[in-house]
Amino acid sequence: MPLLPKIAPAPLEPTLGRAAMVVLLLAVLCVLPFVLSDYRTFQLTQAVIYAVVLLGLNILTGYNGQISLGHGAFFAIGAYTAAILMDRWGVPYWATLPAAGAVCFCFGFAFGLPALRLQGHYLALATFALAVATPQILKYRKLEDFTGGVQGIVIMKPDAPAGLPLSQDQWLYLFTLAVAALLFLAAWNLLRGRVGRALVALRDHPLAAESMGINGSLYKTTAFGVSALYTGVGGALGAIAVQFVAPDSFLPFLSISFLVGITVGGLATVSGALWGALFIVYLPNWADEISKSAPWAIYGAILLVLVYLMPGGVAWMLPRAWALVLRRIRSRGGAGPGA
Repeated sequence: MPLLPKIAPAPLEPTLGRAAMVVLLLAVLCVLPFVLSDYRTFQLTQAVIYAVVLLGLNILTGYNGQISLGHGAFFAIGAYTAAILMDRWGVPYWATLPAAGAVCFCFGFAFGLPALRLQGHYLALATFALAVATPQILKYRKLEDFTGGVQGIVIMKPDAPAGLPLSQDQWLYLFTLAVAALLFLAAWNLLRGRVGRALVALRDHPLAAESMGINGSLYKTTAFGVSALYTGVGGALGAIAVQFVAPDSFLPFLSISFLVGITVGGLATVSGALWGALFIVYLPNWADEISKSAPWAIYGAILLVLVYLMPGGVAWMLPRAWALVLRRIRSRGGAGPGA
């Protein structure tokens, strides 16, 4: 019995209204760092970074049905790739992103090959083992010259280019937002075409899809690689934003948080990555402000309520709620004076 429900992908065809909403959202996001404090800007940067990671995980789990509890490991690999390149060889921060993506794509594709023999909870356990093992591998004494061991690696936050009156946090936020916008556009183009339909077909009816000529092995391993690539880029951006990487920053709970994020945001949706990122960045802080003694109890209670009220995720609920509101308004407007 599959662990994921059979969810059809959200419509991805462009409309004028949706394009206008995207442009408006980008405009608002670009203005925010100029009206918020540096700390709030840093939180928004974290949310954008997690959105990139959740989008990659959603490609694998939401669209292709492969459950992963190990994406924290790819996040760590991307972060350490960026930190090592910047600290040991003085590579510019922007040049570490394609390097981290390429390294994680190779790791993800290689891990996807043996994962072809696993499905459902067996695949989830295998990926969770990867998340558990990664922090211990990073602490291995023979790798300390590269990873820094338990102490980790400290890197410098980049300054804004000369001539731009921006603080470090403002520049890094805008840079992260630009990278995320490109990755979201690439994912949207990928999923709305033949590749996206093939991934969904393999998720819902693998035997029928392969009988129609879809190479299941190639698509599944490539989905693992692309998902790891997105996560690796997010990890590199996270290392640059935090200015520090250490093994204990990538514990297994991080991978679980990623899976919670795509579930709350909406499986098999592109916009769900944004809602899920906001959830995993801001909800723990809100729960801690409500109760210092039991923040995780509040976190769990809110999570249960959201899953119960919005089983398809926020990205599935909001369009339907908006359509319901519009129908109510139209029905009242056409009911006549005696209604």
